[in-house]
Amino acid sequence: MQQFYGKLPNRQLYNAVQKSMQLCLPHNLRHGTVIQQQQQRQFAQSGAIQMAFDKFEGSNVDTGLTPVITMHGMFGSKQNWRGLSRALTQKTKRSIYAVDARNHGASPHTTVHDTKHMSADILHLMKENSISKTCIMGHSMGGRTAMHFALSYPELTERLIVLDISPVSIPKDFSEMTDIFDAMLNIDVSPDLPLSEGRKQVKEQLSKRIHKETVDFIMLNLRKHPETGAFSWACNVELLRNSLTGFGHYESVIKNLKPYKGPTTFICGIRSKYMTPDEWPQVKQFFPNATLHWLYTGHLVHVEAPEEFLGLVTNFLNE
Repeated sequence: MQQFYGKLPNRQLYNAVQKSMQLCLPHNLRHGTVIQQQQQRQFAQSGAIQMAFDKFEGSNVDTGLTPVITMHGMFGSKQNWRGLSRALTQKTKRSIYAVDARNHGASPHTTVHDTKHMSADILHLMKENSISKTCIMGHSMGGRTAMHFALSYPELTERLIVLDISPVSIPKDFSEMTDIFDAMLNIDVSPDLPLSEGRKQVKEQLSKRIHKETVDFIMLNLRKHPETGAFSWACNVELLRNSLTGFGHYESVIKNLKPYKGPTTFICGIRSKYMTPDEWPQVKQFFPNATLHWLYTGHLVHVEAPEEFLGLVTNFLNE
């Protein structure tokens, strides 16, 4: 079943919105010099890692309810989910775990980045925190991880919420993400600059190559080492760049897994290219009990329409 805030999106409406939208991905990036050395941090070679997380519990929390684990998208972190997590725990009475995926935020950098290993990271988090079952929610990259986890561990998954990502395809211009990573790697900033001035210069350099909305989101990852003064990215840019090709073959990774028959909902943006109405029959093959909701947003459905998003998620978790 597909639902839409306003009215049901037909193919003509979808195409019209797609043609009118402004792409947020860059074209014809030029290459500068490499950003100052990355700050030293923990690296994990293989296997599951211990993800950094924030746990949110409202004053009315019911510890008997299954907790929610939230997986952010590329360039994101658990910090992006603080406000929504606080609201969600109050509305659903559930504990909310907002995590930093491997190679993001405060979690370790690794030598491997794929949904199989990120699913193992979720399993490790559950074991470490005595979580016997979870409602898992993920956006974009995190959505594919959430789907992989539910398909791999259906007995541990009570409900699945996927935000603006398809299990069967990615946009043709997704390859331009490589250009975004290259722009991040080719920033030239002196470690002698104070943080405010360094941020200003990094933003100016990125803005020459990347759409403003994308730059603002990426800038949340900029860090300055307290001792050396070097500017670096919290996310593992080079590894993430090299892992992009694997996301283009996601369907082949999950095709031999049995369908997840638990309650599932997809919340997608009508102005986004990461899910199209035509893909829904294929999606249902993996998630036969899924529903689909459309919001008048781009890719960041939870950021662009937080109230509508919270309403949909709350209703789904409280069913």
